[in-house]
Amino acid sequence: MLVKDPDTLPDRWGKRPSDRSVGELLDAGVVALDKPRGPTSHQATAWARDALHVKDISHGGTLDPHVSGVLPICLGKAVRLTDIVLSSDKEYVCLMRLHRDVEKDKLVRTAGKFAGKIYQTPPVRSAVKRQLRIRTVSELEVLEVRGRDALLRVSCDAGTYIRALCADIGEALGCGANMVELRRTRSGSMTEASAATLQDLTDAYVFWQQMGREGWLRSLLRPMEALVEPLPKVIVKPTAVDAVCHGADLSVRGVHMLDDDIRKNALAALMTARGELIAIGSMAMSTSKIMSSDQGVAVDVDRVLMERGHYPRMWRFSTDIEGMPGGGPGGSPAGDENGY
Repeated sequence: MLVKDPDTLPDRWGKRPSDRSVGELLDAGVVALDKPRGPTSHQATAWARDALHVKDISHGGTLDPHVSGVLPICLGKAVRLTDIVLSSDKEYVCLMRLHRDVEKDKLVRTAGKFAGKIYQTPPVRSAVKRQLRIRTVSELEVLEVRGRDALLRVSCDAGTYIRALCADIGEALGCGANMVELRRTRSGSMTEASAATLQDLTDAYVFWQQMGREGWLRSLLRPMEALVEPLPKVIVKPTAVDAVCHGADLSVRGVHMLDDDIRKNALAALMTARGELIAIGSMAMSTSKIMSSDQGVAVDVDRVLMERGHYPRMWRFSTDIEGMPGGGPGGSPAGDENGY
């Protein structure tokens, strides 16, 4: 990361996400659920809610009833990050059935042509508007071929329809093809290797509550910061954290460090030096502009995730009016001369 201010006051107040209690993780965490075939995503989420005894819960990225695999489940305050999960890239393993015999080499060559940008129209039975759109397939690998059955691994943008992709490959081969079975193996940074079954969640919670053994449940819960791993990061000075928690935008003077080459208007995660998520915001300046500036708003804060008072108040009002339009406490961005 690039250091904007090397003389920033050391962070002595925060709490690393890895040090949170199980209760805190249930209040602001995420679970990679291994959804079985059969139930809808909403049903699986409801069962997870009952198993973990949480009030607020949501899933990120619907899987059809006959599709299995990784279904991110957001808990507590992490529900407000569901849209980030929905936009994360995905990986699938798919069983495709060809309608006529095709040589393996020809299948591999033809399937490889679908890596890159492709055009798709959502199927008739879909929850989105049926219009032509562009999606990116970053990887498409033929894992195995047995007769007319081919096992594919596909890494792609969110919203890519694998059933339609199979049909398009079959059309390009001139023989036709359809999807027989599908499993999601990754959603963003969450993989099937760390995914938990519904029975795992139920048993792990009982072990924690009735036996005082939290290790199993802790291993299944991840802090909400895991959801923003794909986003560029801006590290906020500890003196400006509480002002952001009160709704202030982040000033250039409140920036301690930031990722290289962040574009203006890009969505970014505002973090503490201890790795805690403070807020999500839109970059008002690019990285290069922030590094060369001494004042101005660096990030327009969209939503605050951290509780007020978690960091000490180190800002003061520039007027008697709190939360003036165009600024944070007192109308001042966090980190400017009136912001700490």
